[in-house]
Amino acid sequence: MRGPAARTRTALQPETMNEARWDVALPDEAATAALAAVVARALKPGDLMTLSGELGAGKTTFARALVRARAGDPELEAPSPTFTLLQTYDLPRGVIVHADLYRLSGPEELDELGWEEAGEDAIVLVEWPDRLGAELPPDRLDLELDLGPDPAARRARLTGRGGFAPRLARLRDGQKFLEGAGWAAAAHDHIQGDASSRLYERLTLDGRTAILMDSPPRSPGPIVRDGKTYAQLAKLATDVRPFVAVANGLRALGYAAPEIYASDVRTGFLLVEDLGVEPVVALDSPIPGRYETAVDLLADLHCRPLPTELPVGKELYRPPFYDLSAFLAESDLLNEWYLPHVTGSAPEPEARQAFRELWAAALQPVLSEPLTWTLRDYHSPNLTWRPDREGLKRLGLLDFQDMVLGPPAYDVVSLLQDARVDMPEQLEMTLAARYLAGRRAADPAFEPRQFARAYATMGAQRATKILGIFVRLAKRDGKPGYLKNIPRVRRALATNLAHPDLAELAAWYHAHLGVTEDAA
Repeated sequence: MRGPAARTRTALQPETMNEARWDVALPDEAATAALAAVVARALKPGDLMTLSGELGAGKTTFARALVRARAGDPELEAPSPTFTLLQTYDLPRGVIVHADLYRLSGPEELDELGWEEAGEDAIVLVEWPDRLGAELPPDRLDLELDLGPDPAARRARLTGRGGFAPRLARLRDGQKFLEGAGWAAAAHDHIQGDASSRLYERLTLDGRTAILMDSPPRSPGPIVRDGKTYAQLAKLATDVRPFVAVANGLRALGYAAPEIYASDVRTGFLLVEDLGVEPVVALDSPIPGRYETAVDLLADLHCRPLPTELPVGKELYRPPFYDLSAFLAESDLLNEWYLPHVTGSAPEPEARQAFRELWAAALQPVLSEPLTWTLRDYHSPNLTWRPDREGLKRLGLLDFQDMVLGPPAYDVVSLLQDARVDMPEQLEMTLAARYLAGRRAADPAFEPRQFARAYATMGAQRATKILGIFVRLAKRDGKPGYLKNIPRVRRALATNLAHPDLAELAAWYHAHLGVTEDAA
């Protein structure tokens, strides 16, 4: 390993639910700056971090390095606030307030300092935090610096308290993972993630790049039906094992899923191949040639005999079946989230039971057909274009940890009725015909009419699910940006429900939702 971060040795300490610790030996000032850069990535507006230690322990040195790391400018002038007491930095990633409270006699002087206003929506770094008294919040990050065995060395103890405890534990475990992978000294750039709780960073080290995937194991959640949680009913991954298994499985088939460079299944950290950032869309519209390759990949995948067991280390992972209970649990998100959003109330129990029965009848023919690997999130945000490659490897596959054994039509609909993409009707038909031609070429017995019904059924089911998910993301998770896509999803729902075989289901939607081409 190289660089100052490689010289930072870490040790785990006993901790409680409300407190996490991380002890770090800092042999020199460069190691102090490296630790500050690591901590800087974890801070966000509203956080308070205390800096404690005797005079000369390096509190201001650490704070200066942290400010420069957040600014992305190693030469940024960052004077000590010893005389001004407060030093404010208005940075592109938010405001940082660096406070030195040494000359305060007590918390009663904070009002004169303008303390409350200065720290609003800012990251606050506080030297001599004992001056805050009762104003010291219970949720915070504490840093204690002690002199080391030689003049340049220091010992640091980071303590996350209250709500900061799990955040510090995650930061500590992630850095330990990168140290083991040889990437601890890499530069980090945040990547906009998906609708899940996963976090992604692009790492750069010695001209190489990789993606750090931070996906902590998550609780399945509360019981919702039949003694099972929603994650269990909908067959959602709760750790990174499925991602590792499916990535390796797709690569074995010759597709461009990311290579797994390093993994810690227990903690949920993966270091994977960077498949680039070039999209398959431009200005929310599909690039036809790239979508043709995406369709060709599905046709190729759906013609293959596929394993139902995939190795993960010494274990085997068995992808679950996309069964009726999963489809019904997903569909019911419409009743739980979307209908209350647009009508003010959920349907009566009798209407919900009728909804489930209608969907069970509509899904039965689809589920009786041969199954394949259904990647489930096969749409524009999870596909990249690699123009320097050939054939199907030009398409990078990013998100597939929820892969199930399910209907081939599902991923075709996911691609061609993407909730985020304005897909011209003629292009959708052309791409669907291309997929059908690929399937017929490999299997002359392939039945296009049967597929058309499955396509409409999966399209209606997926639109139903997405309407619920988008409202849930807005109301429960504080992500209202997804609501702008609802009109597009409503139009897709209406189009799919127009299939003659879905007439009874369409009548339910008309009665309870008034589905038309005009979005609500």
